Amino acid sequence: MPRMTPLNLFTPAGVVPRAAPLRLAVRRLRTLGFDVQLDDSALARQQRFGGDDETRLAALHRVAEQAPAIAMATRGGYGLTRLLDRVRWKLLARSVERGTRWVGHSDMTVLQLGLIAHTGCGSWAGPMALDDFGRALEAGGVDEVTRDCFVEAMAGELEAVGFRTEPGFDGLGVKGPLWGGNLTMLCSLLGTKHWPAVKNGILFLEDVNEHPYRIERQLLQLHQAGVLARQKAVVLGAFSAWKPSPLDRGYSMKTVVALMRSVSRTPILTGLPFGHVQPKVTLPVGRRVQLLVEGRNVLIGW
Repeated sequence: MPRMTPLNLFTPAGVVPRAAPLRLAVRRLRTLGFDVQLDDSALARQQRFGGDDETRLAALHRVAEQAPAIAMATRGGYGLTRLLDRVRWKLLARSVERGTRWVGHSDMTVLQLGLIAHTGCGSWAGPMALDDFGRALEAGGVDEVTRDCFVEAMAGELEAVGFRTEPGFDGLGVKGPLWGGNLTMLCSLLGTKHWPAVKNGILFLEDVNEHPYRIERQLLQLHQAGVLARQKAVVLGAFSAWKPSPLDRGYSMKTVVALMRSVSRTPILTGLPFGHVQPKVTLPVGRRVQLLVEGRNVLIGW
C-alpha cells in the first residue's frame, strides 16, 4: 500500500464551535490518503479563541517541531495577530525546510506573510478543516474542485490554476512572487516588522463579512502606501457574505474595482476562485509564478 501523507490539524486562532464537524473532516481527509493527526489542543476553548494565547502558540510550535508533510489550520477567525511577536520563525522555517507545507487562509494570512517577512519561506493558501472538509452533506458537503485542487497541490501535481476574468486584459503576461490572502489581515501588518515588503509581485486578495466601502478603504490604504504600485498585478478573489445598506444607492464591489482601476496603474483582475467560498483553489504563497491572460482566460502557473 502507498504511504499515507502525514497531515496535522491544529487550531491557531478561533475556537472550534463543535467537535463533530472536525471529526468529520478528519475522516474525510483520511479517505483522501492523509495520515491525519489532531493536535492535543485543537478543541481547546478560551473566550472566542481555540485556547488561550499560550496554548495556541504552543500548538503552533509543537506542529513545527513535528514537521508533518502538511500543517492545516482547523479554521480561521481571529487570534494569530496576538501571537506574531512571539512566534519562533526560525523553527517554522526549519519545518518548511524539512518539507512541511503550512496550509490555510483567512486569519492564517498573517502567519503566511510573516513567514515571508522573517524567513523568506513559502506556504500554501488553501482549504481548512472545518469549512472545507467538515461541511455536512445537507450544507453541500465537500466541494470537488476544492478537494481535488488541494490533493493535487499537496502531491506536487498541481502546476497552474485557471479562471475567467473581465474583458480588457487580453495579452497581459507578468511574472513575480505570488503573495497576499485576506485583505483585512494583510492591511493589519502594514507598518509592522511582520510586513513582507514584496516588490514586483502578484498580489491576490479576498475577504468576508466586509462591506464594499470597507474593502475600498483598505485597497486605498494599500494604494496610498505605495504597495499596489510596486506590484506587477493585483488579483481579486471573493469578497463574500456582506450585507447591502439602504445607503448604497447602487454602490457595490463593481464601484470599488472601477475606482481602484482609475487610481492605480497596476492591472487589477477579478474572478479568482479563492476566499471564504466554494470552490477555492490552492495557491503557493511566496513562490514565483507567471500570470497569463488570453481573452478572458487567466492562467497562474508555477
